[in-house]
Amino acid sequence: MLVIIMKNQLLPTHKVCQACLMADQSGQPRWQPGKLRCGRALTQSAFTQPAFTQSIDSQPEQYECQMGFRVANID
Repeated sequence: MLVIIMKNQLLPTHKVCQACLMADQSGQPRWQPGKLRCGRALTQSAFTQPAFTQSIDSQPEQYECQMGFRVANID
């Protein structure tokens, strides 16, 4: 499941992506397994954020969308 990371909260993608011109026809991020088509993958070192207190190794895959939001895959 994809979520949007904001400072200290997680938002469902439909709350943000509906208004995005890069979203698919259903208002969801352009996601293909393992790749966010409307953004870029972030490196593990970019994950250092107060919202996460767990170790870097156990953090979900994270991406930055074209609009600047951080998107995480929390399957």
